[in-house]
This record gives sequence, structure tokens and C-alpha cells, in this order.
Amino acid sequence: MAYMSEEGYKKLVEELRVLETVNRPEISRQIAEARDKGDLSENAEYDAAKEAQGMLEMKINKLKAIIADAKIIDESKLKTDSVQILNKVELKNLKNGMKMTYTIVSESEANLKEGKISVSTPIAQGLLGKKVGDVADIQVPQGKISLEIMNISF
Repeated sequence: MAYMSEEGYKKLVEELRVLETVNRPEISRQIAEARDKGDLSENAEYDAAKEAQGMLEMKINKLKAIIADAKIIDESKLKTDSVQILNKVELKNLKNGMKMTYTIVSESEANLKEGKISVSTPIAQGLLGKKVGDVADIQVPQGKISLEIMNISF
């Protein structure tokens, strides 16, 4: 089961719609066009279009599985007394004093450029359940980091 925000769920449904109604017919058209060019045994365009079709169908099936397993979180029931999914967490690295803010989201919504980290990352796992003022010692590939929780919000 994948927990996600309603916004994240809607993005996945829209992406699936585009793949099925725009990309799928386009690849079918490319396959038909390549097939019309004759001998399929030496037709690179046909092979490429068939491979693209296979990749597209895999992506469609993966999205369908994610959507089927999705559990939309009721944001009105979220609390900020301890860190949980969909919380925005302000942190301070105790080693270098650097401050950062992350929103903990589902894997499908993660985007580091937007400050959204997956709930399955080591940092998010180390923060879950902690309260403001707590220090989380988290094992990351570069070693152990100590992060103090400065604020929890939505």
C-alpha cells in the first residue's frame, strides 16, 4: 500500500490518462507506418517502435499498480505533534549548523528539487515519530548525521 496526498494521486491518474490516450495511439501509428514499409526482418523503425511500445506498456502497468494500491491520506487528520508522512519538517544539522526543510511524501511523489523526500529514505525513516527539539541520529551512506527537529508543519 502506498500512502500519498490527493494531489500526488491526481498527478498519477493524469499521467496514466496521457499515456493511454496520447502516447499509446501514437506508438500504434508508428508501428503501422513502419509495417507499411515492407520487410519486417530488416526494419529498424519497426523494431524501435515495438520496443517503445513494450516500454510504454510496462510504464502503464506500473502506474496502474501504484494507483490500485494507493491510499489517499486525509490531510485534515494529520497532526504536527510528531513527524509523519506529509509533514514539512525544518531541520538543523548539528555538525555544520546548516538548516534544511523537507516534506515527507510517498515514493511516487518524491522530488528532491522541491524538497520532497520519500518516506522510505533513511532520513525520513529516522525522523518519523520524532518531536520538535528531538535529535535524530541517522545513518546515511556518508556516515552518521545528527539532525535536530526545529519545526513540524503542513
